[in-house]
Amino acid sequence: MSPVNHQQETAVQQFMQRLEQLYQHAEKQLKRSFPRPEVNFKLRGRSAGTAHLQTNKLRFNAVLFSENKQAFIDEVLPHEICHLLCYQLYGRVRPHGKEWQQLMLKLFNVVPKTTHNFDVVSVQAQSFNYQCHCGIVPLSIRRHNKIVRGQTQYRCRRCGERLMATTS
Repeated sequence: MSPVNHQQETAVQQFMQRLEQLYQHAEKQLKRSFPRPEVNFKLRGRSAGTAHLQTNKLRFNAVLFSENKQAFIDEVLPHEICHLLCYQLYGRVRPHGKEWQQLMLKLFNVVPKTTHNFDVVSVQAQSFNYQCHCGIVPLSIRRHNKIVRGQTQYRCRRCGERLMATTS
């Protein structure tokens, strides 16, 4: 096993140990048990993590995790766990509403922030420049391909003009 793989494996083990500690703490504070979620590191794009409420799953971005291990353990993991706990305690509520915010503060003493501020250059997808009267508008590869295949057209949100591919 290469040193990088061993380091990644060790970091994931620490992450999972922290997950268990956070769940045990929540159970002690809330005086009830919670099923442990299925966890994977297959999330792509700019999101650090996501919680799938009905299936009790947590997905994390492996690239952002490797670049921000401590912040994931301190902030992202409690953030996503609170989504699952909130759903199990209150059902469907606003994703970052008062119930979720209270759990973040009272259970884990973490300031409830809705988004991370990680550098996402390493996970940003390719974009394609289109233009309108307002200027250049970058579109995702998915939207670009839909235009190329003739499946759709996009309009500028500001001026309403149809976006056209740039010539350069």
